[in-house]
Amino acid sequence: MTEEEIYERLADVFREVFDDDTIEIDEYTTADDIDDWDSLEHINLIAAVEAEFDMKFRMGEVSTMKDVGEMVEIIASRIN
Repeated sequence: MTEEEIYERLADVFREVFDDDTIEIDEYTTADDIDDWDSLEHINLIAAVEAEFDMKFRMGEVSTMKDVGEMVEIIASRIN
């Protein structure tokens, strides 16, 4: 799976979790860029991403992830 495909699938997850069809993400997207992205929604987002890609993040990864680009790198390393 290419990084582009991961971004496309992630964008769908973000739109679903935040109930906003206008959300666009890129490697620099952070919680500051999405209005409803708070700590509770972060947990929902992580769970939805794990379900979408059939993988689990490690606790250290979740707590140190700075942006969507890092999330994509982790996903790519697990599924490729």
